[in-house]
Amino acid sequence: MRVALFVTCINDTLYPRTGRAVVSLLRRLGVEAEFPEAQSCCGQPQFNTGYRWETEPLVRRFAAAFEGFDYVVTPSGSCAAMVRENYPRIGAKAAAEGRGEELARAAEAVVPRTLELTEFLVDVLGVTDVGAYYPHRVTYHPTCHGLRMLGLGTKPKRLLDAVAGLELVELPGAQECCGFGGTFSVKNAAVSAAMGADKARHIIGTGAQAVCTVDNSCQLHIGGTLARLGSPVRPVHLAEILASTDKEQW
Repeated sequence: MRVALFVTCINDTLYPRTGRAVVSLLRRLGVEAEFPEAQSCCGQPQFNTGYRWETEPLVRRFAAAFEGFDYVVTPSGSCAAMVRENYPRIGAKAAAEGRGEELARAAEAVVPRTLELTEFLVDVLGVTDVGAYYPHRVTYHPTCHGLRMLGLGTKPKRLLDAVAGLELVELPGAQECCGFGGTFSVKNAAVSAAMGADKARHIIGTGAQAVCTVDNSCQLHIGGTLARLGSPVRPVHLAEILASTDKEQW
């Protein structure tokens, strides 16, 4: 099985430890993930802002960079959803506009092979207990793309439930958006901040030491809000928790 890591822009520039955690976790499970250096942005910021034609070169680049791999694994529900949900739409639109089938074929080639990390672990590898150890009280925020577009369901929580030492506590209003929404947080800053504050208050109310997500973009927004409120709750990506095994460090 040949597996590629799609690390995403935010992880590459702001949260490189998440990518390293994915590699460490997969190696522990017997999977050597390759990192195609030709990869770049999936095009989500451009597409969500209305620049569909400007997104098309990124669809082509993505398909070419990950050609030949059985699976493309990413620690990002939003980027996985961009590929799976919007690449086919972009290809279909180009064909409908009389610009050929190239984009549609590119999308068809890569969409079925692109999986968010928890999908790959649970659905492909068939594991929920990955041998992790994380002795903390944790609450989980199901990010919008993972929840609504990918339909991750209970996969992330099943993985967290199997982590030794971890106490998982329910988050009130868990299914409510944290307010980030990519360019939404720029265009509607006041609304975004208010939604983030609501989410942060719910998180603080759980008494958790850490809040876990499957998207570092949401983690960025939630973490910044918690920091402004003076909360010690640590935002952490699920991959980092699953990669943690060293009992001596605690």
